[in-house]
Amino acid sequence: METIMAPSAGLREVLASFGSNYRLEHKLPEQQLKAMYAIQHCRTPAMGGRVDSCDHCGHKRIVYNSCRNRHCPQCQGMKQAKWVDKLNTTLLPVSYFHLVFTIPSELNRLALVNQKCLYDILFKAASESLLLLSRDKKYLNVQSGLLAVLHTWGQNLMDHPHLHTIVPSGGWCQTAQCWRPSSKKFFIPVKVISAVFKGKFLALLKQAHRQNQLKFDGQIKPLHLKGNFKALLNLVYAKEWVVYAKKPFKNSAHIVNYLSRYTHRVAISNDRITGIEGDQVIFNWKDYRELGRIKSMKLPAAEFIRRFLLHVLPKGFCKIRYYGILAFRNRNEILLKCKKVLAYSSSKSKLAGLSWQDTLLVITGMDILKCPVCKKGNMVTTELLIGNRAPPESVAIFVP
Repeated sequence: METIMAPSAGLREVLASFGSNYRLEHKLPEQQLKAMYAIQHCRTPAMGGRVDSCDHCGHKRIVYNSCRNRHCPQCQGMKQAKWVDKLNTTLLPVSYFHLVFTIPSELNRLALVNQKCLYDILFKAASESLLLLSRDKKYLNVQSGLLAVLHTWGQNLMDHPHLHTIVPSGGWCQTAQCWRPSSKKFFIPVKVISAVFKGKFLALLKQAHRQNQLKFDGQIKPLHLKGNFKALLNLVYAKEWVVYAKKPFKNSAHIVNYLSRYTHRVAISNDRITGIEGDQVIFNWKDYRELGRIKSMKLPAAEFIRRFLLHVLPKGFCKIRYYGILAFRNRNEILLKCKKVLAYSSSKSKLAGLSWQDTLLVITGMDILKCPVCKKGNMVTTELLIGNRAPPESVAIFVP
């Protein structure tokens, strides 16, 4: 049996080998179909491209366009670098806490069927919990803020919706017009945060149910009966919800380095896919129940694709959000006051206003305008190659 080894066994190769049969055998929504097409044809003639020629030695090269789909593991580097550069101009020179909000696994299937609604509730419940408690006189009595990033997967690619939040160690005291720091060890006791988060999430979920915002399709169809939905609520009410608090970051430089690995990550990177053996896909994963031990998993290609598609987000859904003093509407007022009293001048952007070629030069040190052969001439675009970013009708049919 032939085994294709990495790097040729990336996500694009998996979809190229097995995607057509999967689409024939499964009814897929439009966003998943578009994501499959984009990833499969990323940096291929289907995306179009250009022919560059050296103005000194005549060397030619063909460059195909990226698909720019946010679920493609090949297309996140430039976005990530620009986002990190912009974040550097925003964060305050204080330590930061990392809190992870997770919902009980009993709600995972409901979240899959109602992605936008449930993920919005997750963002709202987590952000309101932290902002409410930071304003409480029993704790900090300040206006704080947070940055929240949605992840929907576990290492085995199964659905595991959770929110990574980064919170500064303190906040702005409106009364005293000063920055008031929190404890160095914790922001607010996690048991308190967990209890408030649980109450807010379930209150919002019940509200969505009353307003008929939830769908009950497939395996969760029985939940459309009022008694069944109430039984689910009772089950998750009885469980203890845990907000996980990680070790605090010392300063904004540490947090930027950490977040750069998290914000633009997709469900699986190409370097984790180690091979294709027959109709099986082999990939590495971390088993956190065994202290992060690296293991190898082999799945039928159809199951691998199914798991990956669980994490294709709804069109236009924003998975990185800012709240409180870090919200965009507050950056020119409260955030500037915080920086002033902390005697901090924001870092200047390194990438603002640069062309994509110059941006690539700053990020990677690669000058793509210089001829790689003679090292003297410049590469000039002499021909545009027309592609088709939109999938053919046979692929892009919307299946409700």
